[in-house]
Amino acid sequence: MANDKQKIGWIGMGRMGFPMAERLIKAGYDVAIWNRTRAKAEPLAAKGGKVVDTLADLAGVDVVFSIVSTGKDLAEVYFGKDGLVTGRNGRLPKICVDCSTIAVEESADIRKRLTERGVDFVAAPVSGNAKVIRAGKLSAVVSGPEAACKTVTPMIEVFATQGVSYVGDGELARVCKIAHNVLLGVVIENLIEITLLANKMGVPRHAFLAFINNSVMGSAFTRYKSPALVNLDWTTTFTPELLRKDLDLGLGLARDWDVPMPVTAAAREMLQSHFGAATLKPNPEEYLQKDFAALAETMALASGMKLESENKNVPTGLES
Repeated sequence: MANDKQKIGWIGMGRMGFPMAERLIKAGYDVAIWNRTRAKAEPLAAKGGKVVDTLADLAGVDVVFSIVSTGKDLAEVYFGKDGLVTGRNGRLPKICVDCSTIAVEESADIRKRLTERGVDFVAAPVSGNAKVIRAGKLSAVVSGPEAACKTVTPMIEVFATQGVSYVGDGELARVCKIAHNVLLGVVIENLIEITLLANKMGVPRHAFLAFINNSVMGSAFTRYKSPALVNLDWTTTFTPELLRKDLDLGLGLARDWDVPMPVTAAAREMLQSHFGAATLKPNPEEYLQKDFAALAETMALASGMKLESENKNVPTGLES
């Protein structure tokens, strides 16, 4: 049951932020929401959320959650002009919880600046997408001051129902999430490779992926990406640009810590080819806003194949 004494602020109404905040509202939490485009937040007002006009309006809450695209975006909403912790009204949240995927160095700098203002910072990136959230399959990893992490874990568990893993102080949760997204990039590329190989040799994609998903190699990820690869449905869950950013973050950490990552490096270069292929599309920018699984079209082109939808009803594994 929600603690009615804990007031929550929420920053970010993107593909992930909206359903995450929605779950907190449905659980009975008092949630005030700010988004750069107010209209994206307004549907939650009908469900009990309070949409505010400025970030300063969130300063009096106990805990502020955020989920944005980049570290630069996060720094701007916290410390920019009219930012959350500018302190003009003398009020600051007790804890800031960020669920974004950003660089370790960016997170450490933000933590330092918040700590100087007496605000605890919890890094809490999540694993999944909007469909995963709605299916109750989201998970999270957290790091930061242990007491603050314990305070916010029950709130995070409302939207990360698969579990919340505390991994220690500082930015260790960022390391875990970057590593997670590196694995995501490598797995999707290899899944596409083997699917194209089987498909070119005559195996229907839906049949091959059903075999993989029923095997010990199947996973929640391979299952929920199967409909996209079978039916060429590139409805966005995660963009190629964001995946490229995360692969670069992982490779940067590997260089800093002298860990060879040859498979990741190859995956990153294959992903880069997708950006080049996109320039041949009628609207490259629009195409690159489609799901990262559209990489299958680029890899098919390199294989001498032109993919067509198989128009099959393929389960995602996320059905309720």
